[in-house]
Amino acid sequence: MERRTFLKGVAAPLVTLSAGTAGQLPAQAPAPSRGRIKQSVMASVWTGSKASFEERCKILARIGFKGVDLPSAQQVPILQQYGLAPALMVGTGTSFQNGLIRKELHDKIEEATHAGIDTCASVGCKVLIAIPGERRGMSREEGADNAVAILNRVKAYAEQKDVNVCMEITNSKVAADQRTDQIFDHMAWGLDVVKRVNSPRVKILYDIYHAQIADGDVTRTLRDNFDHICHIHVAGVPGRQEIDDTQELNYHFIAKAIADLGYTGFVAHEWRPSTGDPEKSLERCFEILNV
Repeated sequence: MERRTFLKGVAAPLVTLSAGTAGQLPAQAPAPSRGRIKQSVMASVWTGSKASFEERCKILARIGFKGVDLPSAQQVPILQQYGLAPALMVGTGTSFQNGLIRKELHDKIEEATHAGIDTCASVGCKVLIAIPGERRGMSREEGADNAVAILNRVKAYAEQKDVNVCMEITNSKVAADQRTDQIFDHMAWGLDVVKRVNSPRVKILYDIYHAQIADGDVTRTLRDNFDHICHIHVAGVPGRQEIDDTQELNYHFIAKAIADLGYTGFVAHEWRPSTGDPEKSLERCFEILNV
């Protein structure tokens, strides 16, 4: 076949296609919706700021945040004025030193947790944090048994009031985080406890900064254990600063994975700003999770 004949043969369908689509743009898929994640903040994001609590609420509302972690009950009305919610509260009588695993404190923890659940219910907060605590020579097995015992004592009241009691994972590797003796330093320990308690209101606060240091494999862990997680914290690794490309985790990818799971809880920022302008850092980090 001569070259001229060949070109004439292939040109015809191209012309026909062009004529059939003249003046039309190719169909485009609709832009994906954004704002699928409710974002909150911890106090650390305000490091270096002199703004009052109310001024901070104004800033958060302007940017698009929906909540604040660990407000006092007295601060909740201020949050609500700006369309913000209490995302996480304290009130179990536990601390990073003396937590759920201290059997001798279980009576006090039970009483405090009932009061904390009441406070959460009264202000519209769905999550109450409970800290497992330091081992101080205790075996992980004994600590797990003790945590299961006290959580079994409070789970019925949490279920009645529809409030999640959640344990937070930390890392025991980074000395600067001052958590080197925490018993809940790997997800496997916490998952064992919540599965044994077997309550829809006893779950885990998945702190991604700590989890990345402790175990890695963040996205798979989220997907595999989604039903056992009720609150999420984020910060950059390794510096615990903004969740941007100066850190090793791709938080935009992680945020999409969280949203695609249908997660309806809060994702709270718990990083420290690396510059002297926390507001600018909040704006930038909000957009990273705004999927």
